[in-house]
Amino acid sequence: MQYLRESKFDVVFTDPILMCGPILADYLSVPSVYFLRGFPCGMDTKATQCPSPPSYVPRLFLNNSDSMTFAQRVKNMLVNILELVYCQPLFSQFEELAYEVLQKKVTATDLLSRGSIWLMRYDFAFEFPRPTMPNMVFIGGINCNQKNKYCSCFAYSRKPSPWPVLLG
Repeated sequence: MQYLRESKFDVVFTDPILMCGPILADYLSVPSVYFLRGFPCGMDTKATQCPSPPSYVPRLFLNNSDSMTFAQRVKNMLVNILELVYCQPLFSQFEELAYEVLQKKVTATDLLSRGSIWLMRYDFAFEFPRPTMPNMVFIGGINCNQKNKYCSCFAYSRKPSPWPVLLG
């Protein structure tokens, strides 16, 4: 840790899921840039104080659409409430680690709220509409590979055919 402090880094670029990056950024007193797909239990929206009304924004693993029925909205709300109970033990382990490193009590939400920029691997064309904060930037598709070009051994005709012709 002393080596990192002496290196005088300008920023910590991290995926905050394991919370080590946010703890390190706080320890080094440098800004942090988060690169992530999403956060369990909606911690990304809580940390950025982004509105995420359960009546409007579907939870990640419920397979609801953006036009939920009343029953789906109730289920969405219940899951939102239960996530607070289920996720607290997960984040309390990181809060203990943060206390050991930083020598001060801090919550996971406090650590995450210090993120300067959130680079979200969402694609606004594929996600349901939802509110975002100004420091949340959608960069969907950034980690996708470029498709290979078609092999020159295939020939295609203008006539519709279910099978390509293989040239020898």
